[in-house]
Amino acid sequence: MFKHPKIKILANRGLLVIIPRIVVAAFIILQILGMVFYPGGTIHNNTTVGYSFTENFFSDMGTHTAYNGEPNFLSMGIFIISLTLCGLTFAVYYFALPQFFKSNVLNYRLAVFGTIFSIGGSIGLIGTGLTPADVVLDPHIFFSNNIFYCFLVTALCYTIVIYRTDVIEKKYALGYGAFFIMIGLYVAVLEFGPPPRSSQVALVFQVITQKLIVVVFCSSIFFQTFGFSKILIENNYSKK
Repeated sequence: MFKHPKIKILANRGLLVIIPRIVVAAFIILQILGMVFYPGGTIHNNTTVGYSFTENFFSDMGTHTAYNGEPNFLSMGIFIISLTLCGLTFAVYYFALPQFFKSNVLNYRLAVFGTIFSIGGSIGLIGTGLTPADVVLDPHIFFSNNIFYCFLVTALCYTIVIYRTDVIEKKYALGYGAFFIMIGLYVAVLEFGPPPRSSQVALVFQVITQKLIVVVFCSSIFFQTFGFSKILIENNYSKK
C-alpha cells in the first residue's frame, strides 16, 4: 500500500513541509484562544476564573461544561477543530514518509511500522477532541493516552530508520531520539505518576508535564519538516 504510485503524490513540499508548519502554528494559536474563552474552574477548585496554565489540562478546554458550571461551547469547539486538524495532518504526513526509505528493506519496514502507529496516534488526537472528558471520560482517557503510546513507537522506529539511512541528515535522528525519550518519560508519568485528583501538587505536576510534552511534540514536527524539505528540494522528489 505504501509503495503505490499514487502515494508518491503526497510527497510534496506542501503536504510534508508547508501544511504541517501551518497546522502546528494554528494549533498553538487555537490553544491560546481556547484558554482565553475557557470560563474557569479546575479539578480541585470550581471557583477560579478563566484558564489556569498550571492547573487546567488542555482537555479541560474540550469539556461540554467548565468546572465552574458554565457552558464551555466556544472553547470546546476550538479544541475539537485544533485536534482534528492535527490528527488529519499528521496522518497524511506520516503516510507519505515510508516511500523515502524504500531503497532499504529493513528501513522501509520499520518506517511502515512507525507510520501504522502514527495513524493510531492521529486517530487518538481526533478522538480526544470528540470525547469531552466531562461527558465520556473513559473513551477520552483511552484516546488521549494512546496519542502518546502510539507516537512513542513511531518515534522509536523513525529514530532507527533515520540513523540507518543516508537519505536524511543524522541530526534528525538525534531529534527523533530526543522526541522518543521525552514521550517515554511522559508515558512513565501517565503510568506511574500521582493521579491529578489525589492532591493539588499532583494536579500541577501532571498539568505542567502535559504542557511540556505538547511543546516537545510541536517542536519535533516543526523540526522534522526542515529535513524533508531539504530532501524534496535536492532531489526534486515530487516531480519525479
